[in-house]
Amino acid sequence: MPLLTPEVAGYIVIGQLLIWLALGAHIGVALGLSGFLGIFLTVGPDAAFAQLAAIPFSTTNSFTLAVIPLFILMGSFATAAGIVTELFRTAYLWLGNLRGGLAMATVMSSAAFGAASGSTIVNAAVFTKMAMPEMTRFGYDVRLSSGCIAAAGTLAALIPPSILMVIYGVITEQSIGKLLIAGIIPGIVTALIYCSGIYLIARFRPDLAPLAKISITWGERWKSLYGVTGIAVLFFIVVGGIYGGYFPATYAGAVGAFGAFLIALVKRRLGMGTLVEVLKEAAVTTSVIFIIVVGGMLFARFLTYSGLVTIISEGLLSLGTGKYTYLVGYVVLFTILGCFIEPIAIMVMTLPIMYPVMKAQGFDPIWLGVVSVKLAEIGVLTPPVGLNVFVVKSSSPVPVTLGQVFTGVVPFIALDFLSLGLYVAFPEMILWLPNLMSP
Repeated sequence: MPLLTPEVAGYIVIGQLLIWLALGAHIGVALGLSGFLGIFLTVGPDAAFAQLAAIPFSTTNSFTLAVIPLFILMGSFATAAGIVTELFRTAYLWLGNLRGGLAMATVMSSAAFGAASGSTIVNAAVFTKMAMPEMTRFGYDVRLSSGCIAAAGTLAALIPPSILMVIYGVITEQSIGKLLIAGIIPGIVTALIYCSGIYLIARFRPDLAPLAKISITWGERWKSLYGVTGIAVLFFIVVGGIYGGYFPATYAGAVGAFGAFLIALVKRRLGMGTLVEVLKEAAVTTSVIFIIVVGGMLFARFLTYSGLVTIISEGLLSLGTGKYTYLVGYVVLFTILGCFIEPIAIMVMTLPIMYPVMKAQGFDPIWLGVVSVKLAEIGVLTPPVGLNVFVVKSSSPVPVTLGQVFTGVVPFIALDFLSLGLYVAFPEMILWLPNLMSP
């Protein structure tokens, strides 16, 4: 027997969610408790306890979501194999002599490593330790260096394998393979836009990024390309397998993880101690993500069962304000939430309501997936809870303040919105590759 109407329960549940977040509760726990309360109030206690018992198992037992721990494991093995160091060295040798070249090298190597990690936080942490001392040694302003690293980390969410793309695909029931492939061109374009922005900054403010006079021979440059073979092989196997239809995304994750394991083994970087650390790190990261997903699924179930999804969706659609007005509202919603909540939680909170609305307005679901991931990732750069900013601050071997990192990411946030503008103006930039895939 429902205790309250959906509207009244919605106010209570949202209020409780905000209180939990203000008290510092884990976002997954806060979403789960709020969803449980909402179902309890609108559907009844029997349904609430039934969902609480069923959702954790049904979610973690999902064949589709199994790709997440596999992608995480692939990134952990790739890191252990030393692929990151080799990527940065190669980019350093090819771009180091350009204006802002060291920052560009960080962007391009971070984009390349995104093809193995799938995690923006991992990218930001790894490249902070590697690139910050080098840029500081050549006189780069710490704001530009830290902002560049924090922003470059977000490229891992676009370039496959991407955990956020998987989450979006599960919630919206879209092809994960097509979503992963759709992120390739936008990821490359964003990296090039970042590099162009860095070049202009270095051109007009050379004091921020002095020209590094590094003596590099062409022989060293060509020889360094050998270091990118590991990531190239992984990318070819995973993305080529999905694009060619040889196996689904879940199998691609397994193949990629095994490939990264073999690379680490061949390079003799995988002793027993390292193997244990890699597996433990992957297990912890997977657990954190799944807690958010389980909590989000409980919350989404409340929105669906209570009828709030239908009520809100119909209310929004009745406004009839135009297709691109909805898009602007979508961008504003994600941007505001990104200031306070991490990307996976944004996805599971907003998509059950907003996806049907945006689809009804005629937006392609795959295109919307890339835009949603991009918007969610802008949130890891914006104050006050920019996750990548805090990661750079805590991981930096060079003294840097939160204020300096937040100042440093401002130009990159502007460049991100420029990228979004291109996605809207040229949707085929996103849809071309997935449209070539077999249905």
